[in-house]
Order: sequence, then C-alpha cells, then structure tokens
Amino acid sequence: MIIFDKKKTKTILVTGGAGFLGSHLAERLIDAGHHVFCLDNLHTGRESNLDGLVESNRLTFVDHDLVDPLPSLPRFDEIYNLACPASPVHYQHDPVATLQVCSIGVQHVLERSKEDGAALFHTSTSEIYGDPEVHPQQEGYFGNVNPVGPRSCYDEGKRFAETLLTDFSKQHNVRLRMVRIFNTYGPRMLADDGRVVSNFIVQALEGRPITIYGDGSQTRSFCYVDDLIDGFLKVMAAGDEAEGPINLGNPNEITVGELAERIVAMTGSKSEIVRHPLPVDDPKRRRPDISRATELLGWVPKVPLAEGLAHTIEHFATPNARVPKEKELLSRV
Repeated sequence: MIIFDKKKTKTILVTGGAGFLGSHLAERLIDAGHHVFCLDNLHTGRESNLDGLVESNRLTFVDHDLVDPLPSLPRFDEIYNLACPASPVHYQHDPVATLQVCSIGVQHVLERSKEDGAALFHTSTSEIYGDPEVHPQQEGYFGNVNPVGPRSCYDEGKRFAETLLTDFSKQHNVRLRMVRIFNTYGPRMLADDGRVVSNFIVQALEGRPITIYGDGSQTRSFCYVDDLIDGFLKVMAAGDEAEGPINLGNPNEITVGELAERIVAMTGSKSEIVRHPLPVDDPKRRRPDISRATELLGWVPKVPLAEGLAHTIEHFATPNARVPKEKELLSRV
C-alpha cells in the first residue's frame, strides 16, 4: 500500500484532461498522490482514456467547454492547460472554435489561476514556427506563419495565446510555465486524428494503403509520450530560470517516407504506399532545438523511436483502439 504525504498533496486542474496527452499527465499526477480534476468537452478527448484512474478516488471528471465560464470548482494549487484540438483534421473542423479556445478559453484559465493563486502550465506548440526557415527551431525564432491559411486558426491561435499568457501573467503576478510541443506519439492517440504516426499504424494494421502527403521527403521529429510528460513535470517544478517558452521534443529527425517504411516493416503489413498532394502550408522540416530544456532542466528524451513505435503498435493492435471516437461515444451511451 502506497501512503502519500497529505501535506504535499495538491488539487490540480487539467484542461483537456481526457485527451491523448491530458490523460497521460493525469495518470502521472494521480500516481504522485494528487487529486486531479480533468475538464474536457470530449471534442477530441475520450472518457475511456480515464477508465484506469477512476478506482484511485483521486479523479474528478468535468464535462465542460473551456470557452464557457468555468463551473463552480474547488481552489486549485496548479492548473495545466492542454485544452485545444491539436491535429489538422480536428482544429480545421471548426476553426472559429479553435481560435476561441486559444483566446477566450485561455482567458478563463488565466483568471482562475489569478483567483486561486495557482501555478499555471500552458501547452503551446511547434506550429507557432509555421513552415520554418530556420532549422532546427529554437525558442528565439519568430516563425514563418501564414495568418490567413487553412492552418492559421491553430498556428495563430497558439501564437496569440502565448502573448496573452505572457502579458497577463506579468501584469497579475501569475506563475506561468509554457512549453512548445513538437510531434508526440504513443498509446491513446485517436485512430482517426490524421496524425502521421497513428495514420500509418492503423492503415498498416488494417492492410489499407499507407497515405503519404507529398513525396515523403518532409521531416518530423517524434517524441514518445512518456518522455514528454517527464518534461511537463520538470518544467512545472522549475524555478524562475524556466520562464518563457521551452521546446520539448525529440531532436532525432526522420523523413515521413522512412517512417512509413519502418512501420510497414514493424507490423509485417503488406500495405502499399501511395502519395497524395502536400496540404497547403504543411511544414517541410520540423526539428526542435532542445538546448534550453537540457541545460535548465536536464531533460532529454530517452525512449528510442523503435521502442516507442512498438508500444504504439501494440496499443492500436487492440481493435477497440481503432474505433472512431463517434462510435465509441455511442457505445458508451
């Protein structure tokens, strides 16, 4: 039996807590003995992601859209803001809603942090660098973003959120920590979210064609979810030296074509690889400079791509993991 120190136990809010990253974060916080409120409108989150945490009696799920004023909740010691659809197929579905959660939703989180005196952690994104002209991308790079393109609701929404968070926290003395997340993968990704790792694995397991957009030469750097959550916790616990945005991602770069071939080989699939036109404003190269995270926090990703892919393939090999979210919700009614 694990006995937790009640003096160190915190009440923590995780917005977007039923999502891919949010549920992994909630799990780690609960394992540390904290009580976690997971607030999520279930647009891209799944209640089933939290099923294993219910028996802890330290989880409270709140079905709520962050754009609406927060409901009556207890005082929080810490707030982690992960609320926002993060894949193109989802954030482009309702671009105005995406912009609202990055503005109105962030304002609500900031006001609650100020009211409670809670430390605030915000997940920004490598998408604020756009289609970068600097490689690898470091925090001082201002980016190359199309403000009126099909991805701008997310790219510019996240850029605005960083400005709002920075100015509000200084003006109202809110303790803010902020990370820019690069491509992350692992169990609990949605099978139909359009991200390259989940796309390739699901297509390979089902024997469908592997769809590559462009010629496959564009690059990404993939960080396993456990490594990313380690980074979250280190950043939140850090002192004033960690103020300002910090890149979190794996600097090992791979082409999309190479990733597809590796997944086909690892799954033993007979899927053929087919190519489609590259979407507008899709970044050609993506690789984080993590010098700041390494020097300040001692953080470096530890899980090799082969190991992380094996865990993710094992997850998606379970048929329930490949059920579209809408069908899963119907089955739980």
